[in-house]
Amino acid sequence: MFYSIARGIVRALIWLLNGNTHYENKDALPDGAYVLVGPHRTWWDPILFALAGAPRKFMFMAKEELFHNPILRWILVHANGFPVNRAHPGPSAIKTPVKKLRQGNLSLIMFPSGSRYSNELKGGAVLIAKMARVPLVPAVYQGPVRFRDLLLRKRITIRFGAPIEIPAGKLTDETQKALGEQMQDAFDQLDVEINPNFKYVANDKKYEEEKEHGQV
Repeated sequence: MFYSIARGIVRALIWLLNGNTHYENKDALPDGAYVLVGPHRTWWDPILFALAGAPRKFMFMAKEELFHNPILRWILVHANGFPVNRAHPGPSAIKTPVKKLRQGNLSLIMFPSGSRYSNELKGGAVLIAKMARVPLVPAVYQGPVRFRDLLLRKRITIRFGAPIEIPAGKLTDETQKALGEQMQDAFDQLDVEINPNFKYVANDKKYEEEKEHGQV
């Protein structure tokens, strides 16, 4: 109930703040659970991914420090968030989403690159999808990376790609590498489909802040 109400409120806020949001190729989304993966380009792209994927509900990982505040913890838990130690993820970072994905009610939003300024794809999304027996669904965000540009009602586009099925059998290093390359190719293709001239430019001030805190 909380998730549905919060999603409606956030959707209204996005419309009021921007009103120029477009969701493309939703027909590519599977009927069942999946792991939604994309490059992390701004702090609000996971929110827009969740809105774009509606009516399906999503869970997401959040750094455990956010759960120290009791009010924020209540909000995160009721919004299907779960804590992860970013320095030492531990087994729960895999087991928790796998269990919920297998139940079929929730999908998972995950950014394989970790930081929104890193191009290095990580194997966590592949492993979770493999263990949960669900596909990966690539998606990209194109739009403002600064909040002030969001308020200028510049166009925002979320585009989904075809599901990527995890092959049966042992998940070898070679398989993980191939799937990582397939994800990156899908991100690149989706960017071209939205805008052939697109080039992601990070918010340099935010980059320096994250670099200072060891988040890049």
